[in-house]
Amino acid sequence: MSPTASTVPDEFLEDSPERPQARGPRRRTVSEGPAAGREVLSNPASARISRVAGLSRRNARAKHRRFLVEGPQGVREAVRHAPGRVLDVYFTEAALERHGEIWDEVVAAGLYVHVTTQQVMDAMSPDAQGLLAVVATEEVTGSEALTAALDGARLVAVLTQAQDPGNAGTIIRAADAAGADAVVLVRGSVDPTAPKVVRSTAGSLFHLPVVTGVALDDAVTALHNAGLTVLAADGRGDFDLFEAESLLEAPSAWLLGNEAHGLPSEALSRADAVVSIPIYGKAESLNVAAAAAVCLYASARAQAQNSGRS
Repeated sequence: MSPTASTVPDEFLEDSPERPQARGPRRRTVSEGPAAGREVLSNPASARISRVAGLSRRNARAKHRRFLVEGPQGVREAVRHAPGRVLDVYFTEAALERHGEIWDEVVAAGLYVHVTTQQVMDAMSPDAQGLLAVVATEEVTGSEALTAALDGARLVAVLTQAQDPGNAGTIIRAADAAGADAVVLVRGSVDPTAPKVVRSTAGSLFHLPVVTGVALDDAVTALHNAGLTVLAADGRGDFDLFEAESLLEAPSAWLLGNEAHGLPSEALSRADAVVSIPIYGKAESLNVAAAAAVCLYASARAQAQNSGRS
């Protein structure tokens, strides 16, 4: 895919001349600054705005193969790391003043960019903080995609039936921060393009492969074929995380459980080792996203130290 957006307007986002448009406020333009002379989109009832807002629903994202990226950090990372997939970017006038550097990057990348009123932005997304992008979905799904993502991998996070979008997004972000090579969302997990997942990744969604649509057994087989040790994070583990250096030094993948029920028995049985995080205080357990961050960083640290010794 080209590193910049197509010069052909996106039909999904174009207001159809055959469809009557709701009458909105009189058109006006930006008076000064880098967007001077550009029209300010001010009609929240227009077909374009309704179609963008509809991408908050999974069926619309699947049908149109697009999703929303909300907020300055997510939009910045999409523009920097996946400009060929960014179809349109929307700024409120206030956001344009606060984030002029993002505007400059968007324009430099040759992307379609628009200025809107706050009312229009709120109609598209109440969580955009004045800055929103429509991004084409990249299909990274199935066994072939997983095999490609695991080529040369040394650290992978595998989410088994993760249902909470905030946790899923936070784990993707933690995996990125720890230097992981990929994240796998086993079949039955939340859609990684859901708005709350995307927001929670804070742009990390565009930094590493996030593979979906793979059954647990197939994922474990692919991990083993790639030379990875499969570790399960569970409070009933046979190994203490902080006493398992020999396990953590090897290229590995962490199986992470469901928020409510942890790892299912079939996941525990497929792991090469079950590792627990010691609890020093009175908390019963850690949130799965917190546990994932601890495990991934422990592996990253052990691998880095082992690499320094070799």
